[in-house]
Amino acid sequence: MPISQISLRTGKPDAYRQAIFDGLYRALRDALDVPDDDQFMTITEHDAANFRYGNAFGIARSDDLVYIRIIVFDTRTAEQKKALFRRLAELLSERPGIRPEDLFVNVLDAPKENWSVGYGLAQFA
Repeated sequence: MPISQISLRTGKPDAYRQAIFDGLYRALRDALDVPDDDQFMTITEHDAANFRYGNAFGIARSDDLVYIRIIVFDTRTAEQKKALFRRLAELLSERPGIRPEDLFVNVLDAPKENWSVGYGLAQFA
């Protein structure tokens, strides 16, 4: 039951943003065995004045940088996360054409008792 938040510079067409959603969902399914139709994702666009990045770690990023934050149950292994990073880079470079250098991904682990997915219930606690 991941929740994904995607941030990018404003100005990309709808098809570009939809390709990010599709690629992210496919990577989550492939690497983390996310169930069918488990798609909880948002995209937030930022104008240039509100979008900053650097070239830390010697990575030459561009204005096409995409930040992806994924919050998951704290049951995922390091190997699953590595597979997710690789698969995301592969899929998003194919479509919509994001350079691997412009993909910045952060996975946050949250204990199951921290989740309510509806009805005000702690379904996993």
